[in-house]
Amino acid sequence: MYYFAYASNLSRKQMKERCPDSKPVFRAVLPNYKLIFAGWSRQWRGGTASIKPFQGDKVVGAVYEISELCRNRLDRYEGYPASHNRTNVLVINEDGEAFKAITYVRREQSEETQPSRDYLATIQQGYRDWEIT
Repeated sequence: MYYFAYASNLSRKQMKERCPDSKPVFRAVLPNYKLIFAGWSRQWRGGTASIKPFQGDKVVGAVYEISELCRNRLDRYEGYPASHNRTNVLVINEDGEAFKAITYVRREQSEETQPSRDYLATIQQGYRDWEIT
């Protein structure tokens, strides 16, 4: 199955630690969504990324191929089903092809919050790993 990462799991190092059998596949965009930071993470000491529908915008990220075991591990890391929903999305690769993937969306998004520098640094490392500009 495919997993669409758009935040700290873009970091290949972090994904290898969380899901050792995951395989990086391709860069992708999720159309008609926007990236937000909401809630509070004790681990990161700040808001964490989520997505929400937003016509005309897009979220840039990447797709990993994952096993069911990896999905179960991601469920735990992402707080599914307590704080996040596991959502089916349709992402578009650089050739314009559409692919079904899962991703995680924070349940409570009413209050946007600032992310920590460490969290942003991990996301930025993921952008470098995937050569996302």
